Amino acid sequence: MAGLDVGGALPDLELAGADGPIRLRDYVGKPLVLYFYPKDDTAGCTREAQEFSAAGADFAKAGAAVLGVSKDTPAKHAKFTAKYDLTVPLASDEQEVIEAFGAWVPKVLYGREYIGIDRSTWLFDATGALVRMWRKVKVPGHVDQVLAAVRELA
Repeated sequence: MAGLDVGGALPDLELAGADGPIRLRDYVGKPLVLYFYPKDDTAGCTREAQEFSAAGADFAKAGAAVLGVSKDTPAKHAKFTAKYDLTVPLASDEQEVIEAFGAWVPKVLYGREYIGIDRSTWLFDATGALVRMWRKVKVPGHVDQVLAAVRELA
């Protein structure tokens, strides 16, 4: 699978979480905001995690779960979470889930080409159907856009 299209089903894949495995299909029954980000403790990724954490109560009030995913290990996520007092859960993936969502992409930084994680967000409704996706996310204002889309599901 090289990515999902709107209307596609939440894949039955597993991630490593702080307290053990996280199965994506276990989120069916409520909306799920799944966001992929490149690396813990970098400026943009920290701001994104802080903003999702700050809006956590609003997402919960709207009935939605939020889950962040990167290639960083659960131990690194734990340090990142503690350092910035994050409340959004973070999961680790070696590459299977990242590739399944088409978030493992060619990138360029300072003229150097490499393969990395596309900052992207995926919104699934309570039935597990993909209703919206944001690719090449710019952090400022993004969490507000996602929250508005979650509220539209109600």
